[in-house]
Amino acid sequence: MEDGIEKLAFNLQNMRFENFSTFITCPRYYYASIASLNNTFRDLVESGEIYEQRRECRVTEHWVHFSCEMLKWEAFDPVTKNWIDMPIINADKCFELSDKESLGVGTQLLVLGKEMFGQVIYKYSLLTNSWSPQEPMRTPRCLFGSGSLGKIAIFAGGVSLTSGKTVDYVESYNSETGAWEMLPSLLKPRKMSSGVVMDGKFYVIGGSDGIGKKAMMCGEEYDPISKKWRHVPNMSPGGGADLMAPPLLAVIDNQLYAANCAEMVVKKYDKVKNVWANIGPLPRADSMNGWGIAFRGCGDRVIIVGGSRKQGGSHLAIYSWVPSKGPPEWTIIGHKRTNNFVYNCAIMGC
Repeated sequence: MEDGIEKLAFNLQNMRFENFSTFITCPRYYYASIASLNNTFRDLVESGEIYEQRRECRVTEHWVHFSCEMLKWEAFDPVTKNWIDMPIINADKCFELSDKESLGVGTQLLVLGKEMFGQVIYKYSLLTNSWSPQEPMRTPRCLFGSGSLGKIAIFAGGVSLTSGKTVDYVESYNSETGAWEMLPSLLKPRKMSSGVVMDGKFYVIGGSDGIGKKAMMCGEEYDPISKKWRHVPNMSPGGGADLMAPPLLAVIDNQLYAANCAEMVVKKYDKVKNVWANIGPLPRADSMNGWGIAFRGCGDRVIIVGGSRKQGGSHLAIYSWVPSKGPPEWTIIGHKRTNNFVYNCAIMGC
């Protein structure tokens, strides 16, 4: 493979710049090696031009980014099945020990947490392979629902870091400009919800209103064109209240799936009938009321990042199921030893 990379770098060196799109199908895992051999290709990556060309040609790779340690993140490529160590976040002790939430948007990974004087956001850039501080939200909060629409991320609801109240605030983040923008508020304040993007719209599902112990079973749909919210009854499979993790959701080909850890089953949402149906089993992955595992949509597959925790150590596994091939049949595509469960997980597709 190294000989192949050197040959590719040589070919790049002798090509006209406008023909670099020929190489956009090369797996991203090899970009660092090629860039180390070819300065022109390195500039193409660091400028983001290679990713613009990939988007134009509809070439996308989805990588799994996760953290089993406070400030350390890793990435996993489901295609090459390679693990990638990411740089350590250079943050203070408050951020290290605080609860954190994450989201992939564009070529960035955002990790949101708290320091002594309020919210702090660290941004990982795929272009430079580095972390840097990012301007916080206009309405800093935690326990929100979030999702990405291309280069735009949306954060809905949550708990205000200033008042401690459950809120209905909604903000968008532009990964190109770094700017935050207030959007129309939710119809109902909610925290511990989950956010997904489906059919070009953003949904915030389940969670709690912060008053009672019962989970909210409704969802809300945001149309970015009309900029309006619509109430969707019975859209939540449960979760987000009374010590339960937020709903574990994944969208594949505009179809919504959920993991029910109590019953160890996968559910699918029927958008026409507005009901959930059991469609198959979950793999064996230890969790605490849904905490400690990740259930995500990753390209054409659903992935679960989790494993078993036993005395003397834990084993992390990445399970994969492709819905287009039929009912849930899980395959382990990655496996490693770790001493902790999964704190955060985000998918970056570019």
